[in-house]
Amino acid sequence: MSRPHRTLDGAAAIARAALPETAAADLDRLAHAVLARPGAALGAVLRAVLPGTTGARWLRSEGLPPTTRAADLTAEQWLSLHRCCAAAGHAPVPGAPAGRSGRPNSAHGRASGAHAIPRWGQ
Repeated sequence: MSRPHRTLDGAAAIARAALPETAAADLDRLAHAVLARPGAALGAVLRAVLPGTTGARWLRSEGLPPTTRAADLTAEQWLSLHRCCAAAGHAPVPGAPAGRSGRPNSAHGRASGAHAIPRWGQ
């Protein structure tokens, strides 16, 4: 069962209104993924949402420090972030956990099923 999204407000809502409905759905997913951690620095949030260094490059192109908050973005910056995300070929997936990186998720730092070399006989 999916959770209902809260409606966008402020600059993100203005940016959404400027897009056709198909692109607006992508902006919704992006905005909800970015706004899910309202107090977090945008640099960290974008690392979790966009692939590789895409988020850092976008911040640099907009002249924003990584410590900027998502609530401080203008409508034009939301549209720019949406274009960047679309160009990267990546849109956040609804229901996917935010903050996932490409690193293994096991507690010991290895991919599931991987085992350390046995140390017996040494």
